[in-house]
Amino acid sequence: MLILNSGGTFNKRYNRINGELEVPFDNNAIESILKSVNKKYPLAGVVYKDSLDMTLDDRSKLANIIRESQENIFVVIHGTDTMHLSAAFFSEVFEDKIIILTGSMVPFEIDKVEASFNLGMALGFSKAILKPGVYICMSGFIERYEKIEKNRSLGKFELVK
Repeated sequence: MLILNSGGTFNKRYNRINGELEVPFDNNAIESILKSVNKKYPLAGVVYKDSLDMTLDDRSKLANIIRESQENIFVVIHGTDTMHLSAAFFSEVFEDKIIILTGSMVPFEIDKVEASFNLGMALGFSKAILKPGVYICMSGFIERYEKIEKNRSLGKFELVK
């Protein structure tokens, strides 16, 4: 399994100089969570962006790493605003991989619980799922990407009926 970091709110940190939340060019949030896990997981920082700034080139860069990797299971840390777009993109490109996208609505730096919970669920699910596909792990749900969506007014992900 390989964890890919593409940024998003999960990773955002407060910049005391300009007073803004920014996506840093590091993997500190993920590395901090993984310290409490008894297994070493390979981690690659690929794109460090707010998902609203993600482009087709960014998605292609992630897809190329997935394509070239010998791994079959991937956990992608991703911003929640365009997570569904990347999931749809990956589903068009891959038929034989397990790809789990996760993120958080609140930065790890501000509240460690949600990001830790979502990443932990994604890692656990990666060990249980056997069927290739693209999944989203958010708000206590893990489903194929078409069955879950972000409810912006409630600030959480929900199952699509």
